[in-house]
Amino acid sequence: MDETFSHELERLADEQLHDDTTHQRQHRCERVCDIAAAGGITEPADYYHAAIVFLHGETIEEFATALYFARTATQRHDHRAWAVLAASWDRLLIAKRQPQRFGTQFIRIDGRWSLGEIDPSVNDAERAFYGVPPLWVQIKSAAAMQRRDSDR
Repeated sequence: MDETFSHELERLADEQLHDDTTHQRQHRCERVCDIAAAGGITEPADYYHAAIVFLHGETIEEFATALYFARTATQRHDHRAWAVLAASWDRLLIAKRQPQRFGTQFIRIDGRWSLGEIDPSVNDAERAFYGVPPLWVQIKSAAAMQRRDSDR
């Protein structure tokens, strides 16, 4: 395959967003690690796409890696990465059984969709900085998800 690392990272990120099979998700995370080890993650968009792949991983280590890549992408001025940074941070905290900061993650608690516990020190202005909707919007979204599930 004649594909540059940047194009491959973009493709892997797109596949990660549309594929729920655990084996393929793990394979994509491993491939991003190979690309990183080969020095193939150099551009802000590369870091962003790598963050997307790891955001959709399954382990604490993968979420921490997503956070690293997203933070690096923001430092290199890829503005799309701010929301990924917030989501990665929240997923990492939830995986560690801690309150999420921004309210980006919808989880099931006793069979109902919820945001779970959220750090009260984070306000909507900080959420907006990271490209995250206000908390009331996220709460309404969780309620809408629950209604859709109840209607089935």
